[in-house]
Amino acid sequence: MIAAIDIRGGRCVRLLQGDYTRETVYADDPVEVARRWAERGAARLHVVDLDGAKSGRPDQQAVVVRLIESVPGVAVQVGGGIRRLRDAESYIEAGAARIVLGTAAIKEQETVLNACARFPDRVVVAIDARDGMVAAEAWHEVTSVAAVDLAHEIEESAHATRFLYTDIATDGTLAGPNVTALTAFIRAVSSPVIASGGVGSLADVEKVAATGAEAVVVGKALYEGRLSLEDAVRVALGGAAA
Repeated sequence: MIAAIDIRGGRCVRLLQGDYTRETVYADDPVEVARRWAERGAARLHVVDLDGAKSGRPDQQAVVVRLIESVPGVAVQVGGGIRRLRDAESYIEAGAARIVLGTAAIKEQETVLNACARFPDRVVVAIDARDGMVAAEAWHEVTSVAAVDLAHEIEESAHATRFLYTDIATDGTLAGPNVTALTAFIRAVSSPVIASGGVGSLADVEKVAATGAEAVVVGKALYEGRLSLEDAVRVALGGAAA
């Protein structure tokens, strides 16, 4: 189980289905949130610069770097606005365990290719899908490219070692993951898949684990108290999605 921290305007927030107009603020200081999850047993954090995802550059990098430095025993994977290799390098140098490339996978594939070559096993390619089609530019643009087709292309060209698959329709809804779409994606690729979107309970974590996902990102359910991090970690240690 990977706890999510989304940053916008320097604060910890969550969006509903990626909609920037439907934002809930959960804390003014993402660094304190990271420390809280670390104290409760989080071994990994998924941090997203939402401003960067929208602008195409790492706008919240200073905050993210402070966060990484505040939890030295936790592996932090960072995404949002990483379109150039030097931005990826900057986060790795700052101590990020992994970098997450999303829009770059469809619009800046050379960056993905170079990052995978430079940092083997430290690149996560995020594929965000709406009705099976890839979304980019902070989910504002739905392309005509099928999620599975893009995954195959990235596996072949960049030799990607890991994907993050998010079903946009369920993200932030707490209504449960799209198990059908997730399972189809996992079966279609050869690389490990981290799942994201829709988790609202411990039972949902178990459902995701049953699909064969390597891990599951959980955000709103933690912030809303629908799921305790301690229980999620316990399930993970028992063999469910880590």
